[in-house]
Amino acid sequence: MHAYQELAAWPSIPFIKATACGNDFLIIDFAHVPSDIYSFSRHICDRHNGVGADGVEWVLPATDADLRVRLLNADGSEAEISGNGTRCVAAWYCAENNRSSGVIRTGAGLKTCTLTKRDGNNFEFRSSMGQPEVGDEFSIKFTYGEFSGIPVSMGNPHFVVYVAEFELGWQAVAGQISTHHDFKYGMNVELVKVLNESEIEVRFCERGVGETMSSGTGSCAAAVASIHTGKVKSPVRVHAPGGVQTVEWNKEVFLYGSATLLCRGEFFV
Repeated sequence: MHAYQELAAWPSIPFIKATACGNDFLIIDFAHVPSDIYSFSRHICDRHNGVGADGVEWVLPATDADLRVRLLNADGSEAEISGNGTRCVAAWYCAENNRSSGVIRTGAGLKTCTLTKRDGNNFEFRSSMGQPEVGDEFSIKFTYGEFSGIPVSMGNPHFVVYVAEFELGWQAVAGQISTHHDFKYGMNVELVKVLNESEIEVRFCERGVGETMSSGTGSCAAAVASIHTGKVKSPVRVHAPGGVQTVEWNKEVFLYGSATLLCRGEFFV
C-alpha cells in the first residue's frame, strides 16, 4: 500500500481555509463536528500543531437564511460573530453555489453579504452589519493608570480607545483591557489613531485570540465610535496591518472588504 493510500484510510475532517485582510478562518461543515467541538477548534487553530487560524466557522443549515454559522475562537471559546469570518463564509458559499450574495445567520442575527467583485478566489463584499449601540465614554482603572474608551456593540462587545501613536507593547495593554474584571464576558479592544476626517488606523485585540491583523466588527466599532464623536465622517476607511476596509453608517452599518479562499484540506483526528 502506498503512503497516500494509508493516509486516505485515516479518519479526518475536511476544511476550507480563508482570510479576510489577514484575519484567517477555517470553514467546517457541522456534520463533521467531533465529540468536543471546543477542544477540537482550539487544536486545529493552533499555529504550530494544527492548521492555524483565528477561529473556526462551523456551518449549519438554516430555515431563515442560506446557512447558519457558529464561531469558535482560537482558544476554543464561542463568540457571537466575526465580520471578517462571516465574509469568508460568504466567499465559500458564493463560490460553491455560483451565487452573488448570501444571507448568513450568526449569533448576532442575520447578515447579508453581497458580492461586488470577484477575481478567481479573491472576493469583495458589501456586508450588512446591523444597527450599532454606542455607549458613553468611561475609564478602566489599573494600578498604574487608567484608559478611557467608548463601548460599542456590533452584536458583540467592543471598547474603542483613542491613541496618538501605537506604542511598543500596546498588545499587552490591550490584552489587559480585554480581560479586565469590569468586563464579565471579556471585551474586543480597538486602539484607534485618527488620520483625517475620513480615515482611521486601528490595532485589534480580540477576545479568545489576542492581536489580529484585522477585524470586521472591530473596524465597524472603531468607525462608528469615531463618527459618533465627530472625529470623522461616513464613509470611513479603516487601515489595519492586514489591509483596508470601508465602513458606512447611516442608521445601519455596512462593511466593505475582501475575502480570499486559500486552500482546502483534511485534518487527521
